[in-house]
Amino acid sequence: MATLRSVNVGIPKDVLWHGQTVHTGVWKAPVDGPAMVRRLNIDGDGQGDLGGHGGEQRAVFVYQLGSYRHWQDFLGRDDFTFGQFGENFTVEGLPDDEVCIGDRYRVGEALFEVTQPRVTCYRVGMRMDEPRMPALLVQHHRPGFYLRVLREGPVRAGDEIVKVADGPERMTVSEVDALLYLPGHPRDRITRALRIPALSPGWQGSFRAMLAEPESANGNAGLVAATPPPAWPGFRPLRVTAIEPESTTISSVRLADPDGLPVPAALPGQFLTVRLEPGLVRSYSLSGPPGDAGYRISVKREPHGVASAYLHSRVHPGDLIDVAAPRGSFVLRPADSPTRTPVVLISGGVGATPVLAMLHALAAQKSAREVWWIQAARDGAERPFTAEVAGLLAALPNAHAHVFLSRPRPDDVYDSAGHLSGAVLRTLGLPSDAEAYVCGPAAFQTVVLAALTEAGVPAGRVHTEIFGAQPGLTPGIRAKPGRPPHAPEGATGDGPAVSFVRSDLTVPWPSGCASLLDLAEACDVPARWSCRSGVCHTCETGLLSGAVDYTAEPVDPPADGAVLICSARPTGPVVLDL
Repeated sequence: MATLRSVNVGIPKDVLWHGQTVHTGVWKAPVDGPAMVRRLNIDGDGQGDLGGHGGEQRAVFVYQLGSYRHWQDFLGRDDFTFGQFGENFTVEGLPDDEVCIGDRYRVGEALFEVTQPRVTCYRVGMRMDEPRMPALLVQHHRPGFYLRVLREGPVRAGDEIVKVADGPERMTVSEVDALLYLPGHPRDRITRALRIPALSPGWQGSFRAMLAEPESANGNAGLVAATPPPAWPGFRPLRVTAIEPESTTISSVRLADPDGLPVPAALPGQFLTVRLEPGLVRSYSLSGPPGDAGYRISVKREPHGVASAYLHSRVHPGDLIDVAAPRGSFVLRPADSPTRTPVVLISGGVGATPVLAMLHALAAQKSAREVWWIQAARDGAERPFTAEVAGLLAALPNAHAHVFLSRPRPDDVYDSAGHLSGAVLRTLGLPSDAEAYVCGPAAFQTVVLAALTEAGVPAGRVHTEIFGAQPGLTPGIRAKPGRPPHAPEGATGDGPAVSFVRSDLTVPWPSGCASLLDLAEACDVPARWSCRSGVCHTCETGLLSGAVDYTAEPVDPPADGAVLICSARPTGPVVLDL
């Protein structure tokens, strides 16, 4: 009979870690006497980051004394105390390779259902003083698991744990954990896991994303948005064939293979990265038809933009430019059927470029889908692609358009004067079952996303693209005042050049730096991460050029053309989509 050996709770607190303040509830201590278990928590307990922990599906975390003994032996430790792994229930029995998702247990007067394995993050490494711990939990098949509370009630140390129902499919916690995090991902077992009603929605979404990719796909679509591998490694020269003005501030640059061969097709919405001279590397969205023999990027001349000024004033037809292969996950999704799934394309300013490529793709397909083109610009002179868009919309049988001009001139043609607003968007009757694609400045996107939510478009069907650095993800870390990316403090490094393309920064690698993620943080380059040990793939970043070594091999390799920056170091010059 399994036994509850300790009930552990802890209120989130601020902990100093690597010079940063982490708000976390991973430190838990035993409760003396009964503890009341409620739908979302145990009385006296809390989580510092509700995005990754807590909630109905993760109300109670369970870890086993059998795993305690395993880690004491493996790590050579004898200092463990109850709650050492951040668990609420320390139990004797219930090993991860026997407990199944969907199993139900009675403990004291409460009733529970197993919903998912632990999602490992760096904070268990903090608590254990062992940075490798997130990866080790997966590699050793000992993640622990979460419970949903089906009936509230008091529990206490010493209570028997009684199984009252078996989960369907009989898939163990360690088996389900391995399906997501370890190499292989057999599709028949993923399909089985999706037949378990108790499996939490987040894990169901990850497994559906994995099944949506072809079997030949590489990378892990359950952890990071999947994209096809780059059509060529690093940079190759392409010839400038034409430069065409699209508005008073935007010009298009057409690029072709120097030998006249067709270039590999890009997906509608992807971008190209160009290297104009050493250290001057930028990415620009493709705006032309995805199946063209050449590429077209459209570039706005920014007042202080070094690269945009270079392209507008120093590049001419006949020049050769180093170009990396098309990349990006902001791409047009296929329709459920030829006439279903409306498409809403919303852009502000030069944000029209990637959604124009999507409009080209829909027109080339002669799509019967309902298509909405919503465009915002300052005035008619600054609005790009006016005639091109009109021609494409005319070729679509179910097209709608609405143009916002914030400062229209007397002879401009438009639908609404003023900035694009949620109030006007809400009057357009946008279909709630649409796939929406939004590209524009951050403030513009905030307005649009709120309006789409009010229109009933689910968040999972809204796709966004931001030019420049993407927002960082630093779970549990208290936000610091914003600072533009910069060279790291201290002595200048003497290693290979590291280029952060979206942040307009190139710096030499400092010899004492532990990883590319550490360098990004030292430069205030926004980065996304969670485990910091090569298992969660949150830090997976496009490796546009160069090669890396890993300080610890990733648990599951990243996609071709990508790198896990949390544990990677450059072996030569590298260019990162960061």
